[in-house]
Amino acid sequence: MPWVAVLMVVAACQGQTAAPNAHRTESSVSAGASSKAVTLDLHILVDQFGYRPADPKIAVIRDPKAGFDAADTFLPGSTYQLRRAGDGTVIYTGTIEAWNQGAVDTSSGDRGWWFDFSSVNTPGTYFVYDVSRNLRSATFSIGQQVYQDVLKAAVRMYFYQRAGIAKATPFANSCWVDDPAYMGSNQDSQAHDITDPENPAKVRDLSGGWFDAGDTNKYVTNAIKPVHQLLTAYQENPGVFTDDFNIPESGNAIPDLLDEVKWETDWLKKMQYPDGSVALKVGDTVYSDASPPSSDKHPRFYVPGCTSSTIAAAGIFAHASYVYGGVSALQAEAADLKSRAIKAWNNYQGVATKQERCDSGAVKVAGADLNLDAQNVEAVVAGIYLYAITGDSTYASYIGSNYRLLRPYNDDGWIRYGSDQGEALLFYTTLSSADPELKRTILASKLKDTLGGHKVYGVNASDDLYRNFLGDYIWGSNEVRANHGNTNAEVAAYGIAVNDTKPYLTRALDTLHYFHGVNPFGKVYLSNMYAYGATNSVNELFGGWFIAGSIWSDALTSKCGPAPGFVTGGPNARAADGGVPANESPPFGQPAQKSYKDWNGKDNSWVVNEPSIYYQSAYVQLLAAFAK
Repeated sequence: MPWVAVLMVVAACQGQTAAPNAHRTESSVSAGASSKAVTLDLHILVDQFGYRPADPKIAVIRDPKAGFDAADTFLPGSTYQLRRAGDGTVIYTGTIEAWNQGAVDTSSGDRGWWFDFSSVNTPGTYFVYDVSRNLRSATFSIGQQVYQDVLKAAVRMYFYQRAGIAKATPFANSCWVDDPAYMGSNQDSQAHDITDPENPAKVRDLSGGWFDAGDTNKYVTNAIKPVHQLLTAYQENPGVFTDDFNIPESGNAIPDLLDEVKWETDWLKKMQYPDGSVALKVGDTVYSDASPPSSDKHPRFYVPGCTSSTIAAAGIFAHASYVYGGVSALQAEAADLKSRAIKAWNNYQGVATKQERCDSGAVKVAGADLNLDAQNVEAVVAGIYLYAITGDSTYASYIGSNYRLLRPYNDDGWIRYGSDQGEALLFYTTLSSADPELKRTILASKLKDTLGGHKVYGVNASDDLYRNFLGDYIWGSNEVRANHGNTNAEVAAYGIAVNDTKPYLTRALDTLHYFHGVNPFGKVYLSNMYAYGATNSVNELFGGWFIAGSIWSDALTSKCGPAPGFVTGGPNARAADGGVPANESPPFGQPAQKSYKDWNGKDNSWVVNEPSIYYQSAYVQLLAAFAK
């Protein structure tokens, strides 16, 4: 869709009329003109939800030079203002600074400018205004709680991903109500063993849990990152996770994030056998659009116990036991999970030859096995949390002998790819019983990584026009990007001995702003967030529920659109390798940051815009650090 057309659709969605040429030069309007009297232009980019009062606030102005929008040039005026949205009052006037002396940012194909209005800290609703061109940014708020409702929407994604429960009002908007999914005959509550499907003795109740992504299958190994990351998000910022996120468990004296995680751990408990081993996954044996999920009546099958899933569950159970143990209403649950974690660990360690090929692919869709190296890594993670809940020296010895297997010791960036691994190491340093020398070693390693000159850390003005350098625009790049933010935020959270934590917190905030619209598309990378203040958010995403042509397909043109708050995969410079044809441009043949398209077609759109529970958890952890 042409850029002007996008602006016209977005403006129409907000009850405005976009000018035919959305960035034409006009004489300046009076200072008393509200946002409705000034044309919106998405070359002037801000965090569409807003900024906290004391945080840096920098708008990015973009002039496309390469890519699908190269002809959509934009030359800003020299004077910019911050104006109050309601009446147009001028709050601040300043000049813009050319990024990198006017160079074109190769990853985006854009050149641009920065407008710094960080000195403004008065709560209110505003827009950035180009004085000579009479154009404005999206409106946004300044306030201490600008991200709280966004956090609730992002966490509620997991409610919409639940299997085996009705999505009913008042917990679901009427647009996204649905009957319990996969609770029919021979479905999740009567799942059959794929290796022995006719054996009634092996039928198991494996109901509950979260759909993994756009598909509705459920994987134990794919739960590693989201469960650990959500639990870590709670540990780092418990105060932002209140008991009022409007899920069925709200008001039960348990933070709703932990209620949501418990929905998953309750399912994982069903996946465990009495001997401690854990089944691998549950799902269909055919590819099936499930729109809505309850409409899928195919029989469901499970892959039985495997060392991959057993050690994955051991770590998840142990971590959940530790966190639940701090909540009075979850004491019994914490004790149960402790017992289960120990059983899973013992079962895993008792298998001499680890299983690497349990998943034949008969149960769709992704392979759920972990190779031996990955299993060894997850055993260290499990050992850390088991040590935290037991104090048993067996686990301490295992950690000390194997901690260097983890990703932080084999990759720059600490947690950008293996979030559960780096976070487990940092968590270990908080334990009063931690080996002092190992604690010093881990913190020194994180410090070395932080100061190693990697573009993952801090803000270098020449690195990226959008203040958010990312080296790999791959499938799921938004997860990697969010974890770039998280690994910066952890510099402050864990007291890493840098001279000044501000550059790292600024980088984490800039990552958040990128998700909220400071990117080449001027798009919030969460679905259907107009009711939460977004001007231009993801309208389409790949998912069985939200398939093209359904009432849930498009937030602007279909009756309902996708449910709010789903984080999509993000730009993928290798989209062609994932099967996206050349006629889909973007994402094909674009600068890396523009290798994205807001569409829900059959041309393998999932390689850029499928959501997943682990993309979501990376974003939730990042957002939680600033939702206070």
